[in-house]
Amino acid sequence: MTQCIEESAFLSLFKPGHRVYVGAYTNEPRGLIELLAADGKSAAGVTFIQQPLFINQLDLTSLAPDSRMVTFFMTPSLQKSFSEGRVDYMPMQMRAVYDYILHSPPDIALLQAAKDINGQLRFGPGMDFVQAALDGAENVVLQINSELTAPIGCPLVDMQAPYFLVEKASPLITHPKSEVDLIGCDIARLVSSIISDGDCLQTGVGVIPAAILSCLRDKNDLGFHGGLIDDGVMNLVTNGNLNGKFKSIDNGKHVTGIALGSLEFLDWVAEENSIIFRGANYTHELSVIAQLDNFVSINSAMEIDLFGQVNAEFTNGRQVSGTGGSVDFMRASKRSRNGRSIIAMASTARGGQISRIVPRVEMVTALRTDLDIVVTEYGIARLKNTTVDERIKKLTEIAHPKFRDQLGDSFSLT
Repeated sequence: MTQCIEESAFLSLFKPGHRVYVGAYTNEPRGLIELLAADGKSAAGVTFIQQPLFINQLDLTSLAPDSRMVTFFMTPSLQKSFSEGRVDYMPMQMRAVYDYILHSPPDIALLQAAKDINGQLRFGPGMDFVQAALDGAENVVLQINSELTAPIGCPLVDMQAPYFLVEKASPLITHPKSEVDLIGCDIARLVSSIISDGDCLQTGVGVIPAAILSCLRDKNDLGFHGGLIDDGVMNLVTNGNLNGKFKSIDNGKHVTGIALGSLEFLDWVAEENSIIFRGANYTHELSVIAQLDNFVSINSAMEIDLFGQVNAEFTNGRQVSGTGGSVDFMRASKRSRNGRSIIAMASTARGGQISRIVPRVEMVTALRTDLDIVVTEYGIARLKNTTVDERIKKLTEIAHPKFRDQLGDSFSLT
């Protein structure tokens, strides 16, 4: 049975050598982390396991001089400790991360929960790996955050389970709305031409996905199944474009693992009963997505080479993000009847100084066999069932014009 514990009892759970899973995103148990930081001793010798995003600003290795961290996603906050060898990066796609946590169970899981609009205690809006941690952790500690209203679509906390509850209020963690630029709008219009009424969408996070979602207000009966939802999805639901009418499973429901957005969005998702939160063993599971007709995966990338290899995580010799879930969705889309996967990105970076379409990517996130459709502001490259030569031609055609000759010359020299 769950029991409330004092802060001192919480701190006494930690021992050197422990592996501790920590929730992330807008559902990071920041209050529990702050208790560890204030104590300064309990985290000694502890290895923390977390997949943060850029909104998670706390470097968990800073909690004690000899604490360490395993992560599946790099952020600016972790770069210093990574360079010092205290952060270990593990390249792993989202579906595989779930199994890793399940089969390499942590000693302690730190998670966040809150009451919903009806006063029932639920987990907060970040369920991607939660069940895996709950199934294996020796001790589970839930921060009960009175500042948060848990989404009605999140699972209820089992009050008969042996969880420890710590009441600790923390300000909500939000993700700012992306500012859409002109290039983003051009890309969005092209992507919109590929999307049909009744398609089931998955989108990533960032400027380009935000632009694409904002450009779908003329579509009807769209569905959603993905790893995260944000303000853009909210706008399509409230506008009536996204209703899940034609989904063969989870009909009329929008499935996600994470809610990531503004305060307005978090308030909305707390009361929206069409949103269902599930783990990555469902949101990213190929056999599940294969049951969804017309599944369209939409993600972005840092660069793509002329073979069709995708780099979504590495630049200038540094790991700057993670493999994430894009490859899970790209591969799953191939199993969906009439499924498609789209990589949408601007043709250049650094103010137009470098091309994002390159002879060779710096790091391979997705294989050339994973790629389907690439969109830049200069057009659409449909690469499914194309030869190597056809790929080179199609990708060069959607590169920025000032780099096209250079791309052709560089490839001819290889």
